Amino acid sequence: MTVAIAILNYNGAALLQQFLPAVLEHSGNAKVYVIDNASTDDSLVVLQKHFQTVTPIVLQENLGYAGGYNKGLKQVNEDIICLLNSDVKVTPHWLAPITTFLGAHPEVAMVQPKIKDINRPEYFEYAGAAGGYLDVMGLPYCRGRVGTRCEKDLGQYNTNAQVTWASGACLTVRKSVFDALGGFDASFFMHFEEIDLCLRAQALEHQVWALGTTEVFHVGGASLATHNPKKLYYNIRNSLLTYTKTLPLLHLGWVYVARAAFDVTLVLYFMIQLKFDHAHAIIRAYDAFFDRFQTVFSKRKHTRNPLKWVSVLLRF
Repeated sequence: MTVAIAILNYNGAALLQQFLPAVLEHSGNAKVYVIDNASTDDSLVVLQKHFQTVTPIVLQENLGYAGGYNKGLKQVNEDIICLLNSDVKVTPHWLAPITTFLGAHPEVAMVQPKIKDINRPEYFEYAGAAGGYLDVMGLPYCRGRVGTRCEKDLGQYNTNAQVTWASGACLTVRKSVFDALGGFDASFFMHFEEIDLCLRAQALEHQVWALGTTEVFHVGGASLATHNPKKLYYNIRNSLLTYTKTLPLLHLGWVYVARAAFDVTLVLYFMIQLKFDHAHAIIRAYDAFFDRFQTVFSKRKHTRNPLKWVSVLLRF
C-alpha cells in the first residue's frame, strides 16, 4: 500500500517554509506533493530552493480547494493520499496509525486524526476537531466542537469512532474511492466539499472514521477568516447543494424549511448588527442555490440520511 501527502498551496510560501519541514521529517516513506494553485508569490522558488524532495504539481489557474485537488491528484497514483492543509503542523509518527487503520479496515474510505489548535495546543481546533456530524437541521458540528466553542482535549476522544464527515484540513482518502466518486464537486470552489464527498462515499456503503490515536495542529482560517462574508456565502450555498444531492426527499424537505427559517433569522440579525455584507452574502448564496437547483436535483443518484436528532443551536 503506497502513501502520498498532497498539500494544496496558493500564495503560501511562508506556510510552506514553516510547516513542510515537519511533514518531511515525520511522515515516513510517504511521497510528498505540493499542488500549486497558480500562486503569484515565490512558493515555487521556495520549493525548488529548500525542498528538493517534494514533487511540485503546477496548475495554471487558481481552481480553489475542490478543483485544485481534483486536477492535481490526477498526477498522483499512490493508493492512499492524505490531503493536508499547508497550515497544519504534523507530529512524530502521525501518519502510521492512519495507514495501519486503513490497511486493517478495507470498508473505511476516509479518516482524519484529532485536529487541535496550534495557538491553544490543549484545545481542539474548529475545522474538524475529533470528527464531524450533522445535526437535525444539517448544521455541521464535531466531537470536540459545537458552534464556535471548542473543547479542551482531556482524552475524551482518544478512541476511534465512525463519523459522518472528516475534515478537509487533514483528510486521508483511498485514491480508488476518490476517483470513483469523481473527486470533489469542483463547482463548490471552497468550503463544504469534504462533507459532500463523505456523504457521497457513505451512500455507496463506504465508511468515514476519526482516529483518536493520532493528532495534528492546525492554524485555521489561513485561507479565509472565519467571519468573512465570502466564507458564509460558500458554506450556505454549498451545504444546500450537498443536501439536494444526498438527502432522502423527506429529510431534504425538512432541511429546506428549517434552514430557510434559520437563515432568514440570521439575515435579520446581521441587519440589526449593521453587517450588511454578511446579510447580502446569505441572500446571494440562496440566489446561487436556486440557479443551480434543477441541475443538481436531476443528478441525485444515491441518498442516505446522516442527520442526528440533536440541535447545535441549543449549545451555541
